[in-house]
Amino acid sequence: MIEYVMAAKNGRTIPKEDKIFGISNRANAMIDEKGKDAVINATIGALLDDNGDLMVLSSIDETFRKLTPSEYAAYAPIAGIPAFRKAVVKAALGKYEPKGYVEAVATPGGTGSIRNTMSVYTEPGDTVLTSDWFWAPYRTIASEIGRKLDTFVFFNDERKFNIASFEEKVLELLEKQEHLVIILNTPAHNPTGYSLTIEDWEGVVAVLNKVPADKKVALLIDVAYIDFAGDEDEYRKFLPVLERLPNHVLPIIGYSASKTLTAYGMRCGAMICLAPTKEIASEFKSMGEFASRGSWSNCSKAGQSVMARIYADEELQARVTKERAEIRDMLLRRGKAFEEEAKKIGLVTVPFDAGFFVSIPCDDPDAVAAKLEEKGIFIVPLAKGVRVSVASVSEEKCKLLPAEIKKAIED
Repeated sequence: MIEYVMAAKNGRTIPKEDKIFGISNRANAMIDEKGKDAVINATIGALLDDNGDLMVLSSIDETFRKLTPSEYAAYAPIAGIPAFRKAVVKAALGKYEPKGYVEAVATPGGTGSIRNTMSVYTEPGDTVLTSDWFWAPYRTIASEIGRKLDTFVFFNDERKFNIASFEEKVLELLEKQEHLVIILNTPAHNPTGYSLTIEDWEGVVAVLNKVPADKKVALLIDVAYIDFAGDEDEYRKFLPVLERLPNHVLPIIGYSASKTLTAYGMRCGAMICLAPTKEIASEFKSMGEFASRGSWSNCSKAGQSVMARIYADEELQARVTKERAEIRDMLLRRGKAFEEEAKKIGLVTVPFDAGFFVSIPCDDPDAVAAKLEEKGIFIVPLAKGVRVSVASVSEEKCKLLPAEIKKAIED
């Protein structure tokens, strides 16, 4: 019997379910059947405590509960409320004061910044470039709006950022198309936990200075995990390096306030440009608003209001920063515990610095994940390996997982 299909395919391959949410649903079903102690669910991209419960900053929870109806129920402007747009620039850039022109447009989480950047800065049919270890929804977003995704090899033989592969792919794609969006997810890259060094960034800027002046590049830096990578000032030191880019390469910061505030369901984020001219910045804002209006229209106001309140109150901002640092330290301990145990038993991981995830290369990721599921261990299979969320499991379980994963790979 031929399956009846009503939807237009538009060249897309549409899965039956989202892989990550599908695996997580199976984990939850096993928890319901066998109990929480029988399951390790290392799929979730959110911070959970050692009991598996969602961690939300108490300062954020209290601020949210104090919002007035006009702060959460009224429509927000398409670009975001002015106080939020000012606050989110401070949140994303920290102490860095750019020399050029800055504009921010609200988006539903960091995902919205990715979608809008692809939509605005590429043509239908164009290819977007990212690393070969990448967050799978990049491809979904590109496919949904009629773009394709290609990758460069993330790491060289010395386990460092592969600048040669990056350069080769950038120049190759620009021979075929006038516009190019490049996505670099750093620091605390999803899914590997790698953070580009200043040396890496200098190499990236050197490559992009070779881009012909008649081509246009949008460099989207997906900083979704920047506030959980370690010292918040240290991991923003790459920003001044971007000032060396030519005028036809536009840096865009994709910021996830949802993650920074530990309020994932509020879907709050922004795309922020560091433009060399006032005209480019003005166009960025106009096109960002246009793209938003043609997709989700405007964003939820509640998250914007919370962010605006935080940055209008130095005492509250200090409390949020302190509270976030405490759970960041917990996250870093988990990641290092996994990494140290992996080294001890000879399990090779992809280079890891910090963040929510660690990845392990293997030949048959789906088979490895399936073997672990039989034992009540749920991880995410990727194209080149498997991903473990250290954000969602305890430090103790982070020490147990490497041996189980190594056994599943070798069996």
